[in-house]
Amino acid sequence: MKNLYINTRFYMALLAVGSLYVLAFFLPLLLWFAHALLIACILALASDIFLLFAKENAVVGHRTLPEKLSNGDRNEIRVSVKNNYPVAVSVNIIDEIPFQFQKRDFLLTKSMKAGEDVTFQYPLVPKVRGSYHFGKLNVYVKSVLGLVSRRFKFQDGDSLPCYPSFIHLRKYELMALQNEFMMGGLKKIRKLGHTMEFEQIKDYVPGDDIRTINWKATGKRNQLMVNQYQDEKSQRIFLMIDKGRTMQMPFNGLSLLDYSVNAVMALSHIILKKNDRAGLMTFSRKTENKVAADNKSGQLRKISEALYQIETDFFESDFSRLYQDVKFTVGQRSLILLFTNFETLDAVNRQMKYLRGIAKNHLLVVVFFRNSELHDLIQTNPENMKDVYDQIIAEKLEFEKKLIMQELRKYGIYSVYTLPENLNIEVINKYLEIKARGLL
Repeated sequence: MKNLYINTRFYMALLAVGSLYVLAFFLPLLLWFAHALLIACILALASDIFLLFAKENAVVGHRTLPEKLSNGDRNEIRVSVKNNYPVAVSVNIIDEIPFQFQKRDFLLTKSMKAGEDVTFQYPLVPKVRGSYHFGKLNVYVKSVLGLVSRRFKFQDGDSLPCYPSFIHLRKYELMALQNEFMMGGLKKIRKLGHTMEFEQIKDYVPGDDIRTINWKATGKRNQLMVNQYQDEKSQRIFLMIDKGRTMQMPFNGLSLLDYSVNAVMALSHIILKKNDRAGLMTFSRKTENKVAADNKSGQLRKISEALYQIETDFFESDFSRLYQDVKFTVGQRSLILLFTNFETLDAVNRQMKYLRGIAKNHLLVVVFFRNSELHDLIQTNPENMKDVYDQIIAEKLEFEKKLIMQELRKYGIYSVYTLPENLNIEVINKYLEIKARGLL
């Protein structure tokens, strides 16, 4: 019979009957008891089969998927099961989740009363952007006897895309509107706008820029008063992602490229909420995925669609090509956040003339990554000579990253040097700081 599965309990009963038949060879009085037990097993099996297969739609299952998955985040998948049997049953749910998760032991178990409707919820954390295909939703049902199971199959072939991280956009928005982010402590960024868009005169509080003191109002009130200006809006912010081979380095299951993609998604949301214009560009051997800087309602969707397609090409990135394209396509002075990864000072010096060329006409921020394994190694106490050597090498590499920051600063290039897991907050903080200081 299709979708019928004999359970271990029935085989154990047959084993017991077989043992009785063996013993009956030595004790003939047990033979009739073995016959009776065998008949009882067969009748119990028949009744269990009849109970489970008497009703066609005895169990109804449904898998509820989100519209799209958020890469690197916890995505909740819901499975609803309804028991239409007139008796209580036990259900085992095996959902055929996409192969990208490599999860072979998925199982949900529940005892359900007659007519009960139960909803299960389980998390999935994707690590790769792209399309995810779900297989069948299998529900195995057994009665109190537990001799056989009946399989019900639902929803074969569901699929959905996995986009750059978007689940926490609302959280970042609220934090950005308050100009504060939690990074080991509370970091507040006071707005120090220096545009000519005057807003009001207010009392001076510690932290206000002394250059904005209104001496005439101060003389009249006999206390310090300052001019308050509004942030300049509609500034052009370009987010540029290196797709070269150095960005394929993995940390906690995600590549540096995916960390950068998620950060660009979060930062673009904040930029648009601040009424600035967000643009996008990726590069390796050539520049691609270009999205012109704008702040229209559909801009975030355009950026998200462009980010969805980004993959590394494993080649060395051509910064000269990036410089040429920026020179000819980004005319007005803009803030450019360049997501890349420099491991050595020599690697920076090879590209420095192109970075200086970009920084000559734009405000350039180079975003690169701290190696979390080296960071942890530096913090540990060495226990033997090998550990001492490893720690010295780690400190040398970390020191070289600091030299990179100094070299960039020497030419007026800002930098963000961060652990991959802190990237979103660090780049948003840098953007808010630049806005607050009126550097653009």
